[in-house]
Amino acid sequence: MTDPIIEIAGAGPAGLVAAITLAQAGREVVVHETHKEVGHRFGSQYQDFQGLENWTTEQDVLSLFEEQGLTTDFANLACRQGTAFDYKEREYKINCKHPLFYMLERGPGPKTLDSALLRQAKGLGVEVRFNSRLRVIENEGIMAAGPKAADAMSAGYHFSTKMDDGYWVICDDNLAPKGYSYLLIMDGVGTVKSCIFEDFKQEKLYVKRTVEAFEKLVNLEMINPKFHGGIGNFYVPETAYAGRHPIIGEQAGFQDTLWGFGMRLVISSGQLAAQSLLTGENYDTLWHRELKPQMDASIVNRCLFALLGNRGYGWFLRAQSHRDVREELRKQYQSSIFKRALHPWAKRRYLSNRETLSK
Repeated sequence: MTDPIIEIAGAGPAGLVAAITLAQAGREVVVHETHKEVGHRFGSQYQDFQGLENWTTEQDVLSLFEEQGLTTDFANLACRQGTAFDYKEREYKINCKHPLFYMLERGPGPKTLDSALLRQAKGLGVEVRFNSRLRVIENEGIMAAGPKAADAMSAGYHFSTKMDDGYWVICDDNLAPKGYSYLLIMDGVGTVKSCIFEDFKQEKLYVKRTVEAFEKLVNLEMINPKFHGGIGNFYVPETAYAGRHPIIGEQAGFQDTLWGFGMRLVISSGQLAAQSLLTGENYDTLWHRELKPQMDASIVNRCLFALLGNRGYGWFLRAQSHRDVREELRKQYQSSIFKRALHPWAKRRYLSNRETLSK
């Protein structure tokens, strides 16, 4: 008897990774994407830079991808040394023995993560239908339709530049309330953004202040800048099922609540959902075991960081400047007696703008 076709709603990284995992196991998969291309929310005429974090596991994330059979055929920049600033414009060096994160491009372009995953999926025989909305899943399927509410917002510009490769961060509530501003440069292209966790209606003001700050601090140079913005939803559900179908990626709220570095959680959720369909294991059991401890720790981290304010950010940056930041962050994302004790407080304090998983 032939196994039924597995349908996936959404061709973001979570949906494509789920499709790749299923196809590698010999299953027939159809992915439905409502837009005309992958990475559409990042824009067709320009892309966006994001960070693939490398601190939650001791093993390098790209090495882990290769072990798991995922492509690494996308442009990336290993980011070890960087620079941070506080609200008084004091400078702190970020130093790591191994990459803190990998800068990579998102969107429909040929060198992006999105396009690399699409190529791998198609190469394994996955059918990807663009301009196709999957309204009803008749048999086995996975839901991966992207974020459903705004708990954080990043806005700014993508541009060409003559600046050298690198990354810079500013922690200042006047530029990014409860968040941070960042500048990423790779191969003559850059992204500058304000990542804010409140006061979303003033995003343009915070972007303006962010650009002015980087112009002053690092001589930011933008050629042909294009405005771009996006949202992040942080929601830890009790169950990530819609009926009998797993919900993955940002549609399920799988994100890093502290910094918004959620790609690894998104990708892992796709792998776990595929595993659940292949083995019959309960998807909730899998992600509760593999992902929830990190997500719970990140909620505690988010609430503690939000309490710091500008003076506290300076203390935090000063403390980290004398350490290997990658190693310190790994400790902060691990479950501990302290984090578990604080989690009920953090859960009450942190309220997602998303009321339920169905919204």
